Amino acid sequence: MPDLFGYPDSPGAKARETSFQAADEIADKAPILRARCLKVLEHSNGLTADEVAGRLGLSILSVRPRITELARDGKVRDSGHRRHNASGKRAIVWMPVNPARLKGGRR
Repeated sequence: MPDLFGYPDSPGAKARETSFQAADEIADKAPILRARCLKVLEHSNGLTADEVAGRLGLSILSVRPRITELARDGKVRDSGHRRHNASGKRAIVWMPVNPARLKGGRR
C-alpha cells in the first residue's frame, strides 16, 4: 500500500482499493514518466498537460498526475496562461522552473 504522505515522491491514492492498486502499479514508472514530462516542458515555451501527453504519445491519465507531482515538487509552475484542452476546457499552461535554454544546453 502506498504511503499517502510520500506524495509527490510516490504516486498518491484515494481511500479506495482500486486507487491503491493503481498507485502501486505506477510507482516504478512514475519517476521515469515525470522525467520525460519535465524534459518535454524544459524544451518548450509552455504546454498544457494534454499537449505534453500528445508529444509523448501517452494517455493524459498517465501524464496529468505526473505534471501535478512536478508542480508540487517545484519543477514546473503555472504560467498564468490558459489554452483549451481536448475536452474544450481551459487548461493550465505549465512552464519549467529551469528551462533548457537557461541551462546552456542544446535546444
